Amino acid sequence: MYNYIKGYIKIQESNYIVLENNKIGYQIYVGNPFSFKTDEEIIVYTYAYIREDEYSLYGFQNIEERNLFLKLISVKGLGPKMALPILATGSVKGIIDAIDRENILYLKKFPKIGDKVARQIILDLKGKLSQAEIPSNTDNHDELISVLESLGYKLADIKKIIPEISSDLPIESQVKEALKLLLK
Repeated sequence: MYNYIKGYIKIQESNYIVLENNKIGYQIYVGNPFSFKTDEEIIVYTYAYIREDEYSLYGFQNIEERNLFLKLISVKGLGPKMALPILATGSVKGIIDAIDRENILYLKKFPKIGDKVARQIILDLKGKLSQAEIPSNTDNHDELISVLESLGYKLADIKKIIPEISSDLPIESQVKEALKLLLK
């Protein structure tokens, strides 16, 4: 499936963006459409949601958001249209912390999340989300992580070598350095 799409934003609406790549415009549902940069080439990390009656792309600014989104939609009764506003109004660390501390009031502040759904989120995800699972200090390495994941490397292995690679290098050099370290 699509891991990410690199291109230029051509349209920003209230709940989606249109990202142009190779003269194709991808409609991608995002939490905060106007938080994406419009005048430069960007990467949008994606998740393709495919059902019998729906084919939608959901987009995220980084891998952390996408990983949390995937965990959230695994919760019974919580689909992509309910999970996306959670990410739009909360931080990844704040949401994980609320789940681990069983903070129902924090979770109920999100749109369409009532007491029952908040309790279900805690029941299904408490202890399953950790900061180690979701990459931190990878601000400038998102593209490198995506490339390495697409080559079949596990996120845990990638995270071990990321601190040793300079984000100032071109992506090709970063990949070469990463592969050297991963093959040791």
